[in-house]
Amino acid sequence: MRTDNFEYKSDFARKYYAKGREEGREEGSAHGQARALFLILEARGLPVDEATRARVQAERRQDVLDAWTRRAATASSVADVFEG
Repeated sequence: MRTDNFEYKSDFARKYYAKGREEGREEGSAHGQARALFLILEARGLPVDEATRARVQAERRQDVLDAWTRRAATASSVADVFEG
């Protein structure tokens, strides 16, 4: 039985299905951004401790993750990424 084309009939179900789908997209985007940040830091030879890793993984605001990722490209230390 295929369920990929199922369409919810009630407004209630459509509303909450769409909300959950959007939250999932946002979470996936944040996860991908955090991964990119870690890859940049790794490629630049800047080690990330567990506390910093947890901080990045807990962040969900895209603007904050974007700023950190931009700074990671030129930072001389991991601490520089989070300053500013």
